[in-house]
Amino acid sequence: MISWIQKYFQHHFRTIFAVLLAVVIISFVFTIGAAPGIGQGDRRVRERQFFSYNLNQAEDQQRLVGDASISADLQLGGFSGLNADQLQNYAFQRAATLHLASQWHIPAATTAEITDAIKGLRMFMSQTGGFDASAYEKFRDGLKTNPRGVTEADIARVLGDDVRAEKVNKLLGGPGYVLPVDIKNQVIRADTQWTLAVASADYSIYAPDIKPTDAELTQFFEQAGGRYDIQPQVIGTFVDFPALAHLPTVTVTDAEVRAYYDANPARFPKPADAKPADPKAPATPDADFALVRGSVEAMLKFDRAKQLAVKTASDAALELYNQKISDGPALEKFLADRKLTMRPLSPFTRESGPAELGGSQEITNEAFRLNDSRKVSDALSTPTGALILFWKETRPTRKPLFTEVRDRVSSDYIENEKRRRFVDLGKAAKSQLEARLKAGDSFEAAAAAASSATSLKLEVKTLPAFSLREPPQDADRSLFGALEQLEKGQVSDMVLNPDKGHFVYAAEKKLPDVSETSTRYIDARGQLANFGTRLGASAYVAELVEQELKRSEPKVN
Repeated sequence: MISWIQKYFQHHFRTIFAVLLAVVIISFVFTIGAAPGIGQGDRRVRERQFFSYNLNQAEDQQRLVGDASISADLQLGGFSGLNADQLQNYAFQRAATLHLASQWHIPAATTAEITDAIKGLRMFMSQTGGFDASAYEKFRDGLKTNPRGVTEADIARVLGDDVRAEKVNKLLGGPGYVLPVDIKNQVIRADTQWTLAVASADYSIYAPDIKPTDAELTQFFEQAGGRYDIQPQVIGTFVDFPALAHLPTVTVTDAEVRAYYDANPARFPKPADAKPADPKAPATPDADFALVRGSVEAMLKFDRAKQLAVKTASDAALELYNQKISDGPALEKFLADRKLTMRPLSPFTRESGPAELGGSQEITNEAFRLNDSRKVSDALSTPTGALILFWKETRPTRKPLFTEVRDRVSSDYIENEKRRRFVDLGKAAKSQLEARLKAGDSFEAAAAAASSATSLKLEVKTLPAFSLREPPQDADRSLFGALEQLEKGQVSDMVLNPDKGHFVYAAEKKLPDVSETSTRYIDARGQLANFGTRLGASAYVAELVEQELKRSEPKVN
């Protein structure tokens, strides 16, 4: 039976198990110089010192990235989700921090410090927030049988380094002084109790009658800058090599059909209305295969025919290359001799590939690699076979005539004008709401009056009392930004979302206790101080990394 830790690591520690792959990838990055400041693509192996690591040595790369990966997963409670760049940056900053620890003679972590660090890890916390000893014991037991090579000693070593790194961060961050006004503002922002009413107008059903003139559209078009510019377009043709042309020549044996089914059973589900020859017979792989054998054979034959089409296209592309044929009478004769037909392609951009080929991104990318010195592509596989592209020209970016994009300009103008008018109605509706509220109406009555006055159909919803620390689960979070400027009894400007416009009314606003002895004040002071110290420490270490990479950057002759 697979142990708990093996399962846990497989699901949550994929970064650790991918260290070897990451090392290979990052080694390649270091070699070709894709990472900022690392390598120059020089094939000669040169020593490149980065604090105590040689970035051009595989063992050091593995140690640098592997330890950082384990550290990130331990600190974040499982698979950290860092991408390659984030992991590399974390590895660099961690190495720089440990270098400072050595320079400042910070001693190795004690057993007690490592124990405290383990108890503080999120992955070993119980549902109540305390240390879960049973989870830790399962973790230790799993390490003993871990086939991936991560040992308890590795975990202790990485945690010990993290303890030293944390001491450096605290020293770099300083005392973390925070102004009292900032602490009070944070407490007020997070813990103020709000009772809100929200009046919403549906933008999607707002349909003003907008009929722009040609003069208005022309002015809108001329003021749009490069909004309507037509991006570079490839003009070309292609020769198709359909798989169906080879299908009559394909033969398969019963054994090949069965082997193809066994390798891809999920591709051949049983028909919903399929009935076995013997209804009483139990379901078996043989019985399932019998129900779909015809589909399996047809698919296998088509796959074989497609392979033949790709090979034929590859042979043709190679011959065109060897004979240096790309256009003119020589190309016409080449195609005629092989009974191939050249087909045109409508001009297409990178964003919108050739419509005749389903807008294939792979084909589009290959087309944009062609130019005057390479007019013929290699063979490209397609869902129906293969093809070869022939380049004629690549048109540069150009500003179209107004007549070419009139419909698009008109659509954009109408949408722009619709939104402007909606916002103007929102301003009028807010004035109506404020006037009716001042006159003593309830918010619901004020919203009804504003609806009648502005033609906006406002629907009112009341939210129960809440704080931003614990907001309602189903609330629209975009509305909370309006609370920064609201006092009790006030209405916000229209908060415009893609599909609705909202007015937020503060029916009740209760400020929290912001005395310096309150629990919230003390907690906020600690959080802000910790954030400030970490931000300062991180900025310092990032600058140190940049200087070290620049210092060790290979000189270009």
